[in-house]
Amino acid sequence: MNERRPTRQISIGNDHTGVVRVGGDAPVAVQTMTAGYTYEIDACVAEINRMAEAGADIVRVAVPQRKDTEALKEILDQTSVPIVADVHFHYKRALEAIEAGIHKIRLNPGNISDRDQVNSVIDACAERGIPIRVGVNEGSIIERKDKALRQEELGKFFADRRQGHLIALMIAKLEEYMEIFEQRNFHDVCISAKSMDPRLVIDVYREISKRFDYPLHLGVTHAGPKETGTIRSVVALGTLLATGIGDTIRISYANDPVYEVEDGLEMLYCLGLRERRGVELIACPTCGRIQVDLFELVQNVRKKLEAEIELPIKVAVMGCIVNGPGEAEGADVAVFAGDRRGIIYVQGERVANVPEEEILDRLLEECINFEARVRSGEVTLGEKSVEIKPPDPIGELGSGIEKIEAGQVEQLTIRKS
Repeated sequence: MNERRPTRQISIGNDHTGVVRVGGDAPVAVQTMTAGYTYEIDACVAEINRMAEAGADIVRVAVPQRKDTEALKEILDQTSVPIVADVHFHYKRALEAIEAGIHKIRLNPGNISDRDQVNSVIDACAERGIPIRVGVNEGSIIERKDKALRQEELGKFFADRRQGHLIALMIAKLEEYMEIFEQRNFHDVCISAKSMDPRLVIDVYREISKRFDYPLHLGVTHAGPKETGTIRSVVALGTLLATGIGDTIRISYANDPVYEVEDGLEMLYCLGLRERRGVELIACPTCGRIQVDLFELVQNVRKKLEAEIELPIKVAVMGCIVNGPGEAEGADVAVFAGDRRGIIYVQGERVANVPEEEILDRLLEECINFEARVRSGEVTLGEKSVEIKPPDPIGELGSGIEKIEAGQVEQLTIRKS
């Protein structure tokens, strides 16, 4: 992991929503966007609140029509997360959103390019302390007015790159647009340059990061359904974040936006860019060695722990004794299977050996008890107490290995070589 690229910092929100800082030394923020119509106030509010509950730091709403901006004030009164107005084609929607009290404006250089119109939005935002995201998308910059000299220069510079003409065009559009902001002495700006091609996203953000010190909003646009969009987004965003590029992200799916939030947060947790909230669940991929119905068990454990546990407890659910001991040793609470039974550990100490049908309830009980002990200061997360040796499932805590070796009982799960 590289150190984060130093950038300016902007602030989004107010006393009602809380202020989210983007850039500088602030944690990488997670954004998403509503899927419904903004003018349908009750449905929009419910969607925003569901996203905020899932962990979204910032939520964007579309405002293509006057009735959308007219709905904003009521929406803002009923939500508690900073809201961004997504403005395309008509700058007056931005002015109306600002008047309604919006927390941030997104402008697209590809379809709002008139300098006077942009200046009017900048001045209105400056007066109220509202930041602006300048968002360039591959699909909205094609066949625009030709700034011949600059694009020719950039085109030559990127001639040896795959899709070099698009990189050149995106950078030219951003440079042209950002001149307006510079001349207006307005610097509360975040930049994005999205494409549906993860490789282009990586290349263009790397180049933009060399040219601007504004915070960068990362995303792969039109990433597709969750099944493929996850890979497209994580490949691009994970690569950039691991090299220190990126200050706020949106994973885009043709699916429930809550998944965007959940997967975005998990990516940041895995990269150590956000402090985990809730359980970290790890599980083996299964193989011919498993001795319980692991697929069902893992899903049931996930649902139970998400509902009951708030602290970032590391929980391992393993299907056999091959990798189970090692994972149990590194987890706060762990279970691994032995002949339709579950052997449960808490920070390396074996605490139970229960039949398969009792694993879920006992594991949840141990997690709840462990969380209470952490809160009381009795134990610390991630603290290992003993080294684990693979047990057999016989006996109260799987302690019958001597009987197996002596041939006194049938061997069930281990073979000594």
